[in-house]
Amino acid sequence: MLKWLSIITVLALASGVAAGAVVGASGDVGLIGFTTEVEYIGALWLNLLRMTVVPLVFSLLVVGIASVADAASTGKLAARSLMVFGVLLASAAVFACVGFPAVLALWPVDQTAASAFIAGAGEAPVTPASPPTIGAWLAALAPGNPIQAAAEGAILPLVVFALFFGFAATRLPATQRDPMVAVLRAISETMIVIVRWVLYAAPIGVFALALGVGLTAGIGIVGLIFQYIVIVSVLTAAIVPMAFLFAIVWGRAGIARFTNATVPVLAVAISSRSSLASLPLMVERSRDAMGVSERVANIVLPLAVAVFRMTSPVANLGVVFFCAAVFGVNLTPDKIVIGGFVAIAISIGSVGLPGEISFVASVAPICMAMGVPIELLGILVAVESVPDIFRTVGNVSGDMAATVIAAKREPAGVAEPKPVSG
Repeated sequence: MLKWLSIITVLALASGVAAGAVVGASGDVGLIGFTTEVEYIGALWLNLLRMTVVPLVFSLLVVGIASVADAASTGKLAARSLMVFGVLLASAAVFACVGFPAVLALWPVDQTAASAFIAGAGEAPVTPASPPTIGAWLAALAPGNPIQAAAEGAILPLVVFALFFGFAATRLPATQRDPMVAVLRAISETMIVIVRWVLYAAPIGVFALALGVGLTAGIGIVGLIFQYIVIVSVLTAAIVPMAFLFAIVWGRAGIARFTNATVPVLAVAISSRSSLASLPLMVERSRDAMGVSERVANIVLPLAVAVFRMTSPVANLGVVFFCAAVFGVNLTPDKIVIGGFVAIAISIGSVGLPGEISFVASVAPICMAMGVPIELLGILVAVESVPDIFRTVGNVSGDMAATVIAAKREPAGVAEPKPVSG
């Protein structure tokens, strides 16, 4: 269903841009006025997605942190795995924070098309706020009123509060902690259901948004979207060789052996766009092709699929950097650091679902924390199916690399690769 919905949404995007361009070129005042009114349907659809962001982010982070802490308490292997996940996530975030500005400097956004899009989206010119001092930034990290922070869209303080809340929950007795986590998990699942419902209307919402953009920007938006797909997909795909490098250098895995073990998993990841669907094969290839012990594979890989998504900071930050370039927002070093921190935190709590479902919930908080408008997200979600392929491929590569690295300190000879029958 989701595959066909993605195709229909992409067609709706193209149709909306084309129809808007035709209406704009016609000069018919009545038709232009009607088209402008239809745009509000797109605004309604985007607001329906927005309303799930705060409760979804908070509940996912608390549940995710509580799950991580619980996993760490089960033994040294789980704790070592979490350390490996942290290093790989931080490396991916640093890569994104350096790579995307460099690529956008070499291939800058067409400001004519960007200005036309902003006008079509009904946005006032963006005036970046002056960066706060270090002291003011530190003071603002802790929300004096978490509810007010949520209402005002102050995502970074909300993330900090959710992190403290999640870690504090792990100190409670299980009889108190488990019901609370169950309620928050139910809230997050409820928000996911709402997101699914809203996405069923994605063709209508995206068509309405694209109609307004096409009316003002014409077909110039097509080049902008193409540039977005190429930049985000290529840099997200770069996580694959990065994961291989970590496995070879840190995990001491032979390149031929690791490649032989991972390539079949990548094929499943490309076809399914799901790390969870790739899990059985990851377990089998880790044990049979890499010689990882059953104990390591059975602990590290399910944990990785649950809480570790190596491409999440890269792809999500890529969207934010691109949106910032379109809206002319100057991302100062302090904003980039904030974005990297939020991107890592969001990746821990993000749901293991296709990108169209988790897209707005994962990217919008980072945009809000970095002061970047989110109006472009309603258009970009229509083409998320393409970068999402590279998200999944990078994620399973990171999972395989993390498993090899975590298994390095296990006693030698606990498992040997099975001979290939033939």
